[in-house]
Amino acid sequence: MAKRKPARFSAAKAVKANARERVGQPKPSRILPGAPPTGRQAKHKPRLEDLLREEG
Repeated sequence: MAKRKPARFSAAKAVKANARERVGQPKPSRILPGAPPTGRQAKHKPRLEDLLREEG
């Protein structure tokens, strides 16, 4: 079996790895409450009539 070729150097990956060592792993993202629901309602823009009803 042939030897594995070392990965190509990436400056961006090196900078990110260095930052993780110094600062620590970033917190995982989470969904904010109040986001539009996924489903049929989220696929369509609200009508002008509906928007005017909500305001007044």
